[in-house]
Amino acid sequence: MKNVGASFLLGAFLALAWAPVAGAQSLSSFTATYSGGSGLVCGTTYNIRGQEPAATGKYPVFIYTVGTTEQYDHSSALAAVSEMAARGYVAATVEYDNATFGSCSTIDSRAKCTYDASRSTSAVGRLCARAKADCSKGIVVAGFSQGSVMAVLAKNHDARVRAAYGLGCGVQYSIYNLSSCVADGNRALPSDRLRIINGEQDVFVGPTESAVRAQNTQTTGLSCPLATSCFRSNGSGWYIIKDSQVADLQADHCYMRTGSCVGLTLDNTWRSGTAPWSLSTNLNWLTQFTTP
Repeated sequence: MKNVGASFLLGAFLALAWAPVAGAQSLSSFTATYSGGSGLVCGTTYNIRGQEPAATGKYPVFIYTVGTTEQYDHSSALAAVSEMAARGYVAATVEYDNATFGSCSTIDSRAKCTYDASRSTSAVGRLCARAKADCSKGIVVAGFSQGSVMAVLAKNHDARVRAAYGLGCGVQYSIYNLSSCVADGNRALPSDRLRIINGEQDVFVGPTESAVRAQNTQTTGLSCPLATSCFRSNGSGWYIIKDSQVADLQADHCYMRTGSCVGLTLDNTWRSGTAPWSLSTNLNWLTQFTTP
């Protein structure tokens, strides 16, 4: 009975995350697969789960990648997908080789397998081939933790990627120094098309506010000493969430959910609020870079 209850709760949380935005256009769900992996051979089959407007039309594309060891259909990923589909995107969360973290070469090879524009069997190839997708209108991306690094590196492999939103994003994760591929000026994505949001207690990017600020500056090229909010005129830049702003009072690596990284419940301000660090605010920022 205990396992059944846990499965029921997980299903309920995922169903809530997958629900369309109130009052938004009608959406259609879809699933697909692509060939991904790590290294030179992208030969492993991975899943895609998405939504798109039910109405006839051609739409830009949104892709989300989860963090290390996370299920690709985690409630936070499904929330982002539903929100972007409701904004008029072919939107999807994609599974990838995320059982471990890695160096720049390892994660960039995973990004290439996912975002390789030259390969019809990559995730971006599969999504851009959908009947309602028009990737000439632009591709925007987002991700959490390792998934945020994947998002930052996406434009290295597909020039149609126009902007990225990173959650728990930085250049140094424990023993892994990713500055050579993630830092400002070291990747194809320009920093005025990047927006990253980190908690002040992020154990990987921090764990102090000053350490988070230093990483934010190195990643985006934008410096605001002593500040927690640092944005350019177009909204690119960075934000540091304070403990007092989240429901569980722990602005950690997984600030978007309550109960730390093992929690299933999404933080209400992140999921439904309008703060600079809320999901809706950051997804709205992405939409300015694509053509309707």
